[in-house]
Amino acid sequence: MHAAGLIPWLSPETIITAAGPWALLVVCVIVFAETGLLVGFILPGDTLLVISGVLTSTNDIFRLNVWLVALLIALAAFVGGEVGYLIGSKGGPAVFERKESGLFSRRNVERTNAFFDRYGGMTVVLARFVPVVRTFTPVAAGIGHMAWRRYSLYNLIGALLWGFGLTMLGYGIGFIPWVAHLVTQYIELILIGVVVLSIGITVWHYFRERAKARRDEADQSAHER
Repeated sequence: MHAAGLIPWLSPETIITAAGPWALLVVCVIVFAETGLLVGFILPGDTLLVISGVLTSTNDIFRLNVWLVALLIALAAFVGGEVGYLIGSKGGPAVFERKESGLFSRRNVERTNAFFDRYGGMTVVLARFVPVVRTFTPVAAGIGHMAWRRYSLYNLIGALLWGFGLTMLGYGIGFIPWVAHLVTQYIELILIGVVVLSIGITVWHYFRERAKARRDEADQSAHER
């Protein structure tokens, strides 16, 4: 039994097949909610995209050309990211910047701003591939006052790589029956492994940059003496 069996209503296959003729609309709404609304982190974004591609290849589930399917999903991801940014930029400061402590305190807003100034583009793109993180990154970018044009560019790139890319990946997998069966059965576990690898690389990069910053501070202190 694959992992989605533990929560049947979150199974990508169940969601798509139960939606019938509205399947693609439902997929796009879920993608939008996961990337644009703070409640969307509970939804199965990655698995839904890959399985959408697989079912397009094997069953023509949406009755549309795969290129159109993938582009519409990418569009939903992009619009979701824009709405998330708007929520953060318009509502975030008024709600969060008055707080002196907590997740979105004034101090953390300043840290967020500095973080996006330094890693903004890459963060927005890579966040698409990490569950939960992709839900909060657009809002954090808005709260951190990341330049909208810059954010939108990387949001577009991330939406295409994630929304379009994973759907087309699933479509290609559908042409290899035994791989399609394996992916359908164990997609959650496969993606968990990918996420763990991505987080590991991110953490390694973080500590490497932190160590470099400490060395720079030590060198600067030594010169001042």
